[in-house]
Amino acid sequence: MRDALGETVGCNFDASHLFWQAINPSDAIRRLGGMIRHMHAKDTRIYPQNCSVFGVLDTKPYSDEANRSWIFRTIGYGHDADVWKDIFSTLRMVGFDGVVSIEHEDSLLAGEEGLVKAIAFLKDCLIDRPRGKMWWA
Repeated sequence: MRDALGETVGCNFDASHLFWQAINPSDAIRRLGGMIRHMHAKDTRIYPQNCSVFGVLDTKPYSDEANRSWIFRTIGYGHDADVWKDIFSTLRMVGFDGVVSIEHEDSLLAGEEGLVKAIAFLKDCLIDRPRGKMWWA
């Protein structure tokens, strides 16, 4: 699509869908580069004991959390801060300085609680100031 439409085409990057497909979000960010226009802050928790039986294309209802292979979680409840710091650092490497929006689809937390926890987690992971000059280079 990019070849046919040029800069008109952009991407809403949502790592939560990549996690359950066993795609490394940071590697995907490097591949997409400047095509990323927007970012969803949403996580996924993988349950290997269920994946080994049901696979990742699990079609159980999202409300059947205990038996699904994966569920969407509030950011930080599927992957730790190291994973997310790497994601946000890689976004900076490819020049993304756009919107990061919290997307809440966590069936284990109420909306307000998920929002509060996501904000607290993101405060430690987001890079929110402009780059400084490389005075050491």
